[in-house]
Amino acid sequence: MSQEIQAYESEDGPDFEPQATRRTAGDTESSRASRGWWDRNADEYQTDHGAFLGDDRFVWGPEGLDEADARLLGPAESLAGLDVLEIGAGAAQCSRWLAAQGARPVALDLSHRQLQHALRIDGGAFPLIEADASALPFADGSFDLACSAYGAVPFVADPVKVFREVRRVLRPGGRWIFSVTHPVRWAFPDEPGPEGLSVAASYFDRTPYVEQDDNGNAVYVEHHRTLGDRVRDVVAGGFRLQDLVEPEWPSWNAQEWGGWSPLRGNLLPGTAIFVCVRD
Repeated sequence: MSQEIQAYESEDGPDFEPQATRRTAGDTESSRASRGWWDRNADEYQTDHGAFLGDDRFVWGPEGLDEADARLLGPAESLAGLDVLEIGAGAAQCSRWLAAQGARPVALDLSHRQLQHALRIDGGAFPLIEADASALPFADGSFDLACSAYGAVPFVADPVKVFREVRRVLRPGGRWIFSVTHPVRWAFPDEPGPEGLSVAASYFDRTPYVEQDDNGNAVYVEHHRTLGDRVRDVVAGGFRLQDLVEPEWPSWNAQEWGGWSPLRGNLLPGTAIFVCVRD
């Protein structure tokens, strides 16, 4: 869960700092907040994390689990010729790796600025689509695979709506693999040091984390679901859960990324990856 409040430019001035709270936030407010936040923070995000993500790597999360090793989408050689949708693609690093394996990726993101970074890297070697994951602009059965590395799912109020859209655009037998912050992390402060190792909130409190301006308008929203909630959402979305991967922190990874760190990663799961199948 992100608790790093970012200063942003608004009517209150260029250095306005939003207030962090826990409150309800619906589909429209969450979508609007996510688009604005990522448009404002895309440059900083790519500067801070671009080297770790690479231009053409498929990394599932801050632990650094690489799809080339994990093979959650299948053996790399099996991806050639497949139509793949990446949701919440950011600068489309994952899609670029997929293209290098011979797949036909489409990179979708809510943020215009994030997709501009995708254009900056390679000029648009595959389709880049600016759209909301809750209303995918594709015909039924358009893709063989869909994937999302920390994209969209943590930020939507109704994940089942997204999953049903993903199911709609997948062909029978298609897989949907997505990663999110591990739900247990919501019970702990979002701090990389020792202060992030003590329980500070109820794991069962589903109230969204919201950053808002002085008028109460959300500028950042992240939604919490328990592990059981996520499984039930997958099933309600029309999928069969094939695997749940909880990457361990590797010895080579010495970086801190928000609340992720070697200290916490060696003690607590930080990422959950859901491998789902559309029967």
